Amino acid sequence: MLASLVEYFRLSASEINAVLLSIKVALVAMSVSLPFAVLVAWLLARKNFRGKSLLDGIVHLPLVLPPVVIGYLLLIIMGRNGAIGKYLLQWFDFSFGFSWYGAALASAIVAFPLVVRAIRLALESVDFKLEQAARTLGASPVRVFFTITLPLSLPGILAGVILGFARSLGEFGSTITFVSNIPNVTQTIPLAMYSFIETPNAESAAARLCLIAILISLVSLLLSEWLAKYTQKKLGQRDVRD
Repeated sequence: MLASLVEYFRLSASEINAVLLSIKVALVAMSVSLPFAVLVAWLLARKNFRGKSLLDGIVHLPLVLPPVVIGYLLLIIMGRNGAIGKYLLQWFDFSFGFSWYGAALASAIVAFPLVVRAIRLALESVDFKLEQAARTLGASPVRVFFTITLPLSLPGILAGVILGFARSLGEFGSTITFVSNIPNVTQTIPLAMYSFIETPNAESAAARLCLIAILISLVSLLLSEWLAKYTQKKLGQRDVRD
């Protein structure tokens, strides 16, 4: 029984490449988008300005747009012949189109609203009086942010990153529209499953990748939930001490 189970989960080279590429794409997507997510979340959480509602709507737009629409917009803007992409190719010999960089870009955009929302909630949960007290003692706004706001909201930020990571792993529509389904280049887990489903006698490979995707996503969600509860617990302990 155990030998049969081990044999069933023995991945082929294409399956391993799809899993590793998915993890790489998700990690790069979160690493690159995190500073922008923190900045946008801070603006939405702490600043009042004209156009704030519009910015909030634009940030959350990927949640309601069909992923294919996002992929199409990326194609006409960042593709090899796109409004921006053609200059990247001409000046820097770099292109997002038909490369895993494009898959990371698409995943980052789709997951961005989830990351921003989680970070915004974490920032809003930080007691503003602590920041005011630090400023009255002579600390600059930058120092207050990096020594008080950021450390207190760090578990919430990590929870948002993990949630975005899980969302990036499952991105399909925008990725296949923008960078196509190229084995060993842009073929992530969802795209590999799509290929296996359309291939005769490849159902077992699709099922294996499905189970792997479920496992990684479930672990990510559980970790994100634990970090969120950890943040609430720490803030609750701080409120009791105060």
